[in-house]
Amino acid sequence: MSRIAHLTYIVADYDEALAWFTSTLGFALLEDTPLGGTKRWVRVAPPGGGTALLLARADTPDQKAAISAQAGGRVFLFLETEDFARDHAAMAARGIKFLEQPRHEAYGTVAVFEDLYGQKWDLIEPVAH
Repeated sequence: MSRIAHLTYIVADYDEALAWFTSTLGFALLEDTPLGGTKRWVRVAPPGGGTALLLARADTPDQKAAISAQAGGRVFLFLETEDFARDHAAMAARGIKFLEQPRHEAYGTVAVFEDLYGQKWDLIEPVAH
């Protein structure tokens, strides 16, 4: 069996990003291990599990430029839920900025939101098959 265990998510600051992902978005901290110097191995994931994000602090000019454009302006990540209305309301109450009203598509109920760096995400409740 193969799976994507985690994916790199470039951040400006470990602690700032960790606070946003855990306190604002409600993700779980899986690991925060010092690697020497200023490097850390920081992994977070949604409470339901799945692929984790490895928060990696930007060090080079190219990495810093990618912080808010990791998908070139497109939606980068898709946060799936089994209860869109509940999670949308909770996220809005915690100050998460939605860029649109919820909409119903053939694949599910969805709304685009921004993270702390302005990166676009979809909150989506897929249609049951």
